[in-house]
Amino acid sequence: MSSDIERYESISDKILPAIGGKNNALFAFHCATRLRINLKDVSKVNKDAISKIDLVQGVNINRNQLQIVFGAGLVDQVTDAFLHHTGIPSSPAGSEEVAHATSKSKSKPVAGLKGWFSGVIDDLTGVFTEILPGILAAGILTGLNNVLTQKIIGSESLIQRFPGISGISVIVGLGASGIFAMLPLIVVYSATKRYGGRPVLGLAIGTVMMSSNLPSLSDVSAGNAKAVIANIFGMHFSLTSFGGQIIVALIMGWIVAKSDNFFQKKLPGVIQFVLAPMLTILVCSFILFLVVGPIGMALSSGVTNGLVWISKAFGIFGYMFFGGVQQLIVITGLHNMFGAVEAQLIATTGKDFLNPLFSGALMGQGGGMLGYMLLNRHSKKAQEISISAFFSILFGISEPALFGINIKNRYPLIGGCIGGAIAGGYIYLAKLTAISFGTTALPGIAIADPAHSGYLNYIITNFIGVGVGFVATVTIGQIFEKRNKQSASSKAETVE
Repeated sequence: MSSDIERYESISDKILPAIGGKNNALFAFHCATRLRINLKDVSKVNKDAISKIDLVQGVNINRNQLQIVFGAGLVDQVTDAFLHHTGIPSSPAGSEEVAHATSKSKSKPVAGLKGWFSGVIDDLTGVFTEILPGILAAGILTGLNNVLTQKIIGSESLIQRFPGISGISVIVGLGASGIFAMLPLIVVYSATKRYGGRPVLGLAIGTVMMSSNLPSLSDVSAGNAKAVIANIFGMHFSLTSFGGQIIVALIMGWIVAKSDNFFQKKLPGVIQFVLAPMLTILVCSFILFLVVGPIGMALSSGVTNGLVWISKAFGIFGYMFFGGVQQLIVITGLHNMFGAVEAQLIATTGKDFLNPLFSGALMGQGGGMLGYMLLNRHSKKAQEISISAFFSILFGISEPALFGINIKNRYPLIGGCIGGAIAGGYIYLAKLTAISFGTTALPGIAIADPAHSGYLNYIITNFIGVGVGFVATVTIGQIFEKRNKQSASSKAETVE
């Protein structure tokens, strides 16, 4: 264990000079695969030096953020060691000095609307990276419960054939449904932590959102319950609980954090311990029910209805387009915002049609990388990188393939996008959806919706992505290689 820590600290020591020193770093955190370091001046970064560091699988710069690919699991350990060893803050809310440095950053991309949008994406990444293990657990448990309860042995399910395991199904079902039922509470906790507030206050406002004393909006809408009416100075407000409202939870996490920090800063130390949390919950409760709740619910409804409309209006062409460009979105880092969208889809409709598209697009890039591997079969280095990257692809991680091979060589990226597009078309025709989100490729079969032969169609989707991506890459790659040889030959003739 100590040897691993020493190895990660050695990596940290090599990263620092390659990013222009500690003083050039604003803060750092990680997503599923990448160590992300926000910088004052990205022009000081030496990408070549970083790419040669031990365990680094790829390097990318997005606006004022350096992204170093280490891979799932490993990135958690490397980031923890990096933050502890270097003393670089883990979030922009970590210190006033960092916030001041951000406002004076020499890097133009952080200014204005682009900087704000980049910050939102970073925050969404941090929020959903924190809670992803719980979401994955719920999704896989749901898949396991489907295996136990679906009729797969003749006309009987496993629990009908073997009644002795029915209790196992009950407990597995509770484990899965409990997490999804309380997902807004989990999100507001993570968001509060991300924005620098005390996470326990996020949990507290989450319990207000999910209060059992309030009827659900769905019950009120169906006429099965009546909303609680609050009379405030003659104005009457209808109050319902906020189950399934992920966007409301995200906004409230920010408000709780800012309110908590405000009251801690303004109240004297003698009464701060008692009054700061009380005032935070009181003020945030009013804001929740009178402002954020109604607005957030309208946004949630708009996002969900908009996505469903797009999927129906554009049909197979919309699916093919999204499947083709999804991995290009991963390159920019904007894919992290889909966590909130998928969570809202699951909470509202119970299904996620985006997750299978992610998997098809991912496997398309895997096929592109295999095509590159075939065309460069005489290169030992290409074989080593390709095998390692494809193994990551099989477990839902595309960054090593994207940043290590496909982007650099272009034609595997193009071939992979074609594979993702064709897989997207099949997903539409097969009516394939998922019951959760957060994992794709091999592990993703656990969260495929079993309806419409979902498990079989999920496997076929991934084979289509790999197969078409492979064929398209080999075809396009031969054209690229031919042009490169002709170009090299022309240069040689010119020199002579």
